Amino acid sequence: MPRYCAFFSSLNVGGNRLTMEDLRHALRREEIDNVETVIASGNVLFDYDERPTQGLEELFAYIMAERFDIDSFVAIRSKDEVRAALEDNPFVGFGEDAQVHTLFLDGEAEPANFEALVAAYTGRGEEKLALGQRCLFVDYVHGVGQSRLTNAFIERRLGRRTTARNARSLGRILAKM
Repeated sequence: MPRYCAFFSSLNVGGNRLTMEDLRHALRREEIDNVETVIASGNVLFDYDERPTQGLEELFAYIMAERFDIDSFVAIRSKDEVRAALEDNPFVGFGEDAQVHTLFLDGEAEPANFEALVAAYTGRGEEKLALGQRCLFVDYVHGVGQSRLTNAFIERRLGRRTTARNARSLGRILAKM
């Protein structure tokens, strides 16, 4: 059975409090196998019959809404997709792993929207951006906390919901998969 990772957005922030034990229990009740939280809240490894990850995203979003009354974007990626999120990131190996991020998107970003994002951010900071498959790669250079390139800024320009993980975390998650 294939192994997947669910990357939850906005979990345990801004009122969306949920214990990882409650989340694991809810997922197991939905017959999702080998559920394991990893690194910190918001990353869940699991096994499931092979299917497109976008369909799994809908299932997990439904579980979050029905069981916990939480509207959360959940990016689901297979082991190969997690590997690609790391290997395709042009900033890995050049920037500091804690500052190099993959922002998983809820669908493909339109190239024109990406160009608009880059144009809107030009002159605001030193961050570097590149578009990937259902993801955006960002080198935050001086750190996310210092950046004016926020998820809200990105989401408005791309027209996509996001959840981000840094290269160090993705490497650890991939190793556990």
